[in-house]
Amino acid sequence: MDLSLLPRALEAEIPESYRDEMGHMNVMWYTHLFDRAVITFFAQWGCDEAYMLAEHAGTFALTQHFRYLAEVRVGQRVAIHCRLVGRSERRVHFIQYMLHADGRVAATVEALATHVDMRVRRSSPWPPQIAAALDRLAEEHERLVGPPRLCGALRA
Repeated sequence: MDLSLLPRALEAEIPESYRDEMGHMNVMWYTHLFDRAVITFFAQWGCDEAYMLAEHAGTFALTQHFRYLAEVRVGQRVAIHCRLVGRSERRVHFIQYMLHADGRVAATVEALATHVDMRVRRSSPWPPQIAAALDRLAEEHERLVGPPRLCGALRA
């Protein structure tokens, strides 16, 4: 499965400030990089800053499952590619893949988020235009790379 076919949401070179006492990137920076990539990924299906401000809506993270598969060291370049797995009336299920320049998977995060009405700070249904965009994207990602390997603990 060529994960580089999925939309790339972020590229980064790992700076010295990310190094821990083991000589590789500290785990907190994986979270940081995956979080930065989410902004680009969510904008691809309409959940961007303009939507959030206009509709008084957004998303809250519900759960995340990280896997660390190959060491990332200072000076290396990584790219984060995102894959939509599916959605329910209020939730979205997605996976992010951190890839080394040679295509090896360094880490993954499988996550669930929920749509939120920020006026009441409660979960709310996806508006029709975003629900349709999510459905299209899930189908496109399935065509690009086939079924995902899931942790089995998360479900939209």
